[in-house]
Amino acid sequence: MATGARAAETRIQKAESDNRSRRYDPAETRMRVLEAAYLLFGSRGYANTGTADIAAQADVSEGSIFYHFGSKRALLVELGKLHGQKLIAAMQGEDAIEDVTFGQSLTRCFDFREVHNVWEAPGACDQTATNKKINKQNPEAEPFFHAAKETVVGWTQAHLDAMHRKHGIEGIPTDVTANLIFAAVGEAMHQYFGPGVTAEEKARIKAEAIRFCDAATGAPGLTAAAG
Repeated sequence: MATGARAAETRIQKAESDNRSRRYDPAETRMRVLEAAYLLFGSRGYANTGTADIAAQADVSEGSIFYHFGSKRALLVELGKLHGQKLIAAMQGEDAIEDVTFGQSLTRCFDFREVHNVWEAPGACDQTATNKKINKQNPEAEPFFHAAKETVVGWTQAHLDAMHRKHGIEGIPTDVTANLIFAAVGEAMHQYFGPGVTAEEKARIKAEAIRFCDAATGAPGLTAAAG
């Protein structure tokens, strides 16, 4: 094929690609990009996924990614928020926030992680791995986990505030407590999903995490009894 003809074909293909994003309104385009990046970053890893890969998965133009998010790193921050929102939706379920017990929310949290654990898969930080997934030991993933933490801690504080109002509990600094709960549950998750952990050990870890969170409400056993 002549050079001119090849260049013309390339321009046509690019124009067709750029026009794909016009099928969707801006809100849908943005969400399609987020969901595609969430899938690809979680399965391939951040470094192994390009914006062209995300655009193809989302069926949008590559330019629309930069229009909506500015950069690949900024997209990672939005994915952290999305991950946190997905976890919150799982933990709260159909219940009113003041009625959710820690027995319910943490059981749902562990179940969610069983499905979405590709984001923190054991050994994912191995530099020799072909699929370098998103995990806390990977420095480039810091924006993701920071955004996810802020989102989940915010909901946890709102959860504690609502429970305290309902049961007349006062004097507990819910901002501090929410961060402590996040850290404690994170450590429990690390142990729970460790290599070689038996079903009995998993049950014990989950039970202890629930007991700790119940105690953090300021009225031990309150949420367990409410469930």
